[in-house]
Amino acid sequence: MDGRRLLLARLLRTFGYGYLAVVLGLYLAALGLNGFAIGLVTAAAIGGSAVMTIAWSLAADRYGRRRTVMTMAGLMAVGGILFAIASSPWLLIIAAFTGTISATSSEVGVFNTVDQAVLPQVVSPERRTWAFSVYGLVGNLAQAAGALSAGLVGLFAEAGLHGADAFRPMLWLYAAIGLGNIVIFAGLSDRVELVRIEGERALFGIRRSRAAVARLSALFGLDAFAGGFVVLALVSYWFSLRWGLSPEWLGVVFFWAGVLSALSFLAAGWLAARIGLLNTMVFTHLPSNILLMLVPLMPTAWLAVVVFLARMSISQMDVPTRQSYSMAIVDPDERTATAGITNVARSVATAVSPPIAGWAFSVAALGLPFFLAGGLKIAYDVLIWRAFRGVRPPEEPG
Repeated sequence: MDGRRLLLARLLRTFGYGYLAVVLGLYLAALGLNGFAIGLVTAAAIGGSAVMTIAWSLAADRYGRRRTVMTMAGLMAVGGILFAIASSPWLLIIAAFTGTISATSSEVGVFNTVDQAVLPQVVSPERRTWAFSVYGLVGNLAQAAGALSAGLVGLFAEAGLHGADAFRPMLWLYAAIGLGNIVIFAGLSDRVELVRIEGERALFGIRRSRAAVARLSALFGLDAFAGGFVVLALVSYWFSLRWGLSPEWLGVVFFWAGVLSALSFLAAGWLAARIGLLNTMVFTHLPSNILLMLVPLMPTAWLAVVVFLARMSISQMDVPTRQSYSMAIVDPDERTATAGITNVARSVATAVSPPIAGWAFSVAALGLPFFLAGGLKIAYDVLIWRAFRGVRPPEEPG
């Protein structure tokens, strides 16, 4: 029963993340914010996620896991309400800093850290990557459905809502999803406390794997910094600026992006079983980054969409393999700490680049974020392969 509740809560959250990533940049533009300000709000959302991950990783052991996720769900509701009623850039930045506003369509806050640490404990090493793949599949399908629902903005406009008002029902729905999560989490039994975050001892308790975790965190941070230039909220805004795509069309585009990404999670598990986790991470990521740099070079909107979808069909195959690999090469009692530290490194690094991308959009350098992201991600692929090609998970032969 607890597992079903947690899965239902995740489905609701990722559905909300899916449509919010599509409409967030458009909504902020409708409020009158320029590209740089949109980048700042996006950075605050990502940075807030990092701060919350650190804070709750330290406090959750004393506070309790059930109460922790209920509090985060409450912050999700508060963030949605503030976005629905605020128009000041500073109020929007404060609302984004709750750590529950997703600009990337991905899980935010401490939920992902907890799940990433617990999942390897309930499956065999041989099934670990498949477990992460299926977990990602479920979330991405919900995100895809959420992205498709962004087309409701057009219906609200036809019903008489104009400008930013056409987006506000989606933000009220986001707040309602947060309240729904509170109700779901309130029904969790005391057994969930057995897999709570281990607090200060876990976050700083890495011993044997300290050097490996430090290298992983630095490299994952580089990848995340690059990815921050092309988070989905900014890509959606780019398609609107460059090609004038409406929220309805953007919803369709990001729906298929989510579906293709979800299917790639299963392909990642199959491929990793044959060529290894690290090779799957690198050799699927490289071509996706080349495709990323080709997106702004396309002469028509439909070609840009096709190349973007081709990129999304393979770009996420490194996610379950990366998570599985980082959990496999550390000791079991280091997993929560490893998940927390690497996720914080990614969140902090991701928060730095959106303002730069927003500035590029504001000065009509529309292709620059794609070129920076692709180039830096290729550098990450080369560096992580060179650094870890001799470090194999226990289930992989030498």
